[in-house]
Amino acid sequence: MAETYEDAQGPTVPAVPCAGPPRDPFLRTRFALPARPATFLRRQRLVDHLDQALRTPLTLLNGAAGAGKTLLAADWAAGLRQPVAWLTVEVGDRRPGVFWAYVIQALHACGALAPGPVGFPADASRVDDRLLAALAAELNDHGRPVVVVLDEYDRVTAPEVAEQLGFVLHHAGRGLHLVLVTRTEPLLPLHRYRAAGELTEIRAAELAFTPEEAGSLLELHGLSLPAHAAHALVDRTRGWAAGLRLSALAARESADPERYLKEFEADRSTIADFLLAEVLKGQTEETQNLLLRVSVLERFSPDLADALTGRRDAEPILVGLHRANAFVEHLGHSWYRLHPLFGEILRAHQRVRLPGLEPELHRRAARWLRRHGFLPETLVHGAAAGEWDFAAGALIDDLAIGQLFTGLRSGELIQLFSHMGPEARSPATDLVRAARDLARCDLGRGLARLRQAEERLAPEASEPACDVVPDRAAAQLSCALLEALAARLTGCPPQAEKAARTADELRWEVPAHLLEEHPEIPALLLTHLGSARLWAGRFEEARAALTAVAGTPGGVSTVLPREESMGHLALLDYLNGWPGRAERRALATVAEAERVGLPQPSGSGIGKLVLAAVAVDRHELSRAQALLDETNRLLSGTRDPVMAAGRAFATARFLLVRGHARAAVEAADPAVATAVASPWAAGHEALVASAAYLAEGRPDEATEVLQRVSGDQPTCAVEAAALQVAAGRTGAAIDLLDSIRTEGRAGPGVTVRAALVRAQAAQRAGDTATARRLVAHALLDARRERLRRPFLDTGAWIRPLLAMAPLHELAAGWLRPGPPRHGEQPRAESPPPPLVAVELSGRERDVLERVARMMSTEEVAADLCLSVNTVKTHLKSVYRKLAVNRRGDAVRRARDLRLL
Repeated sequence: MAETYEDAQGPTVPAVPCAGPPRDPFLRTRFALPARPATFLRRQRLVDHLDQALRTPLTLLNGAAGAGKTLLAADWAAGLRQPVAWLTVEVGDRRPGVFWAYVIQALHACGALAPGPVGFPADASRVDDRLLAALAAELNDHGRPVVVVLDEYDRVTAPEVAEQLGFVLHHAGRGLHLVLVTRTEPLLPLHRYRAAGELTEIRAAELAFTPEEAGSLLELHGLSLPAHAAHALVDRTRGWAAGLRLSALAARESADPERYLKEFEADRSTIADFLLAEVLKGQTEETQNLLLRVSVLERFSPDLADALTGRRDAEPILVGLHRANAFVEHLGHSWYRLHPLFGEILRAHQRVRLPGLEPELHRRAARWLRRHGFLPETLVHGAAAGEWDFAAGALIDDLAIGQLFTGLRSGELIQLFSHMGPEARSPATDLVRAARDLARCDLGRGLARLRQAEERLAPEASEPACDVVPDRAAAQLSCALLEALAARLTGCPPQAEKAARTADELRWEVPAHLLEEHPEIPALLLTHLGSARLWAGRFEEARAALTAVAGTPGGVSTVLPREESMGHLALLDYLNGWPGRAERRALATVAEAERVGLPQPSGSGIGKLVLAAVAVDRHELSRAQALLDETNRLLSGTRDPVMAAGRAFATARFLLVRGHARAAVEAADPAVATAVASPWAAGHEALVASAAYLAEGRPDEATEVLQRVSGDQPTCAVEAAALQVAAGRTGAAIDLLDSIRTEGRAGPGVTVRAALVRAQAAQRAGDTATARRLVAHALLDARRERLRRPFLDTGAWIRPLLAMAPLHELAAGWLRPGPPRHGEQPRAESPPPPLVAVELSGRERDVLERVARMMSTEEVAADLCLSVNTVKTHLKSVYRKLAVNRRGDAVRRARDLRLL
């Protein structure tokens, strides 16, 4: 009795001699190219890659279920001119005789193999070598190469079939181009084909849809969505073809497709049905259990997976899942993660199949991660398990409390611990609560919790009410950091000094490796100390602390304290009368903050306040207004005294120049309660009040207010002297100037005003020669910094002096208009824009040069081979750096700054 071929779907085909094919028909649908749906998107980049693949004998299309492999191969094959033998492999083809019978019939069906000497296998379980040799010879003699596509090749599990296929591929020569469409690694020795340059591979990364392709696919489904929505969907689906198509089909039925695609629950969609049927249900019970348990993790290693399952078999399972493209992605170094949608679905499935187990899984994960030094993930899983004492203890023991104030994930940590309930009652949780409150500038609550933590950590304290006790030295150093911050926010320099001394003593009790791993701790401590000293007017001591932080080696953890210190140093330069130096440092501060995307508010807020104050001194009022508007948004509600005082005096000075005296007086009050008054903040507040009284014609009140200003604050003192002269108190003004004490050489912010006050006094005394000499010195000092405001504030007495030839030349071109060129009409007096240290990138300069040539945005984009949106982004950056709002203003300002 003849043996039969058994197909996966049940029909039997009698075996026959090699003279011809079986008498019963083959399943012809297995030889037909799969039909492409109306919503199929041809992706030309992949078709082109397959065309190029014809240069190699073997092409591998390897991807997960639903990755679009089959439709891609079918679309490509339909466009080929040479014969294409298509075969969809079935499970029943695991026997060599059945497999080769169908391969040969596929070659017959496409006309690539005529009936003749090759014949068919006579035995379903084996194939004669002569038949394979004859087949290879026939293909090798073929006039043009035959393309054979084996779809679902992962169903071929017999090593002998793979070996036979390799034999035919090798001996067919250029007559055969084989395309394997598979979910798993085929049994062929791919390394040999790679080494010989005979293999083209298209894998999951290339099969994934790009955001642009996803947008086109959605349009084929009748959905027109903005680019950001397509980007978000691709991020969530990882560009998985089936996920995109199923999402699009469901979104078509929604009243708000964009919102649906943003918020759909994967476990309640047809995607869940697909993945559960195609991926999960085909796995063993042990594999399913592992997948359900690791679904609570963002990433996992075999050891971590074993900790969640309680078994020791995770490694081979994970390796097998990855090789099988079972939506388990390999991250390298033995770490894996689940496809996002698969993870969502597994988590929902886990809650049904393993109810109540999720907290325990998070608890096991947190403890394993803690033992192996993965603090961020330890905190996440400790919080998810509701083990707040454990999570907070890990944060404190690792000396990582500074991460609540610095780095790019401080917001995440604050949000994470915001869910902590009252049941958490360890010293560590008290410290975390205190840090969270102080980070929000909630001083009352933060200080109360800090005191509670300190009481529990005191040596004489009774045993804690919880089992988790943090390392005492690390906890006390954390307390010192919070004390320094609280001292800074309350304006209490003595408390900041005490906290710094305590921290210095404790650093010898903390393991050295922790301090090395957390450079943000000393950086934050010195920043708080420097800010408190600055508030107290101890400028040189403040500079020493802040300079140490600004010079800290680079790194993400110290970016924010470095940037804050640079902002404070810019303010110090300004208060010491060095506006140009202050501006350069402030620009560097703002640039650093924007480069790394620091959370706001930060030190860049101070930097912009300094830039605004310098702009007022240079009489650049539109630039000052723009900077103040920006800092008002950044620093609204700030409790930091230095920031509040900086905003107060910069805003008040601007309002005074605008002629709004009463509004300036109101703005000059920092409106923050502090333990110690700041001499420079009080001095600037007094100057604004005095100027307002003078504007209202009340010189007595004006001079009385100035009694609060001393020579210890040089910039305040020279402005107070100028106001004394304006009030008719020349003698008092000179006395005040004589009392000024500067540590080192005074900056032009001091020397220019001082020279003008003395010049005015000399002019009133009839000593014009001395007045001219002093004004000349003032002009020389001011010209380098473009300080116009001191001259504009002097009144009418200086105009005749500036009209004299020597002084007129010194003022020409920056304070007064220069002489007209030959044939040019004299221009109205209007100060040109100031010389500001502005740096444009090479690309920004390229864009600006073309704008200066009157090119449109579209023309600039075409000329530079950029997108229109990229050009607009560069223009926005140029506008911000040049403090303008229009193209023409940007070009004019750039020319004034000699950037064009």
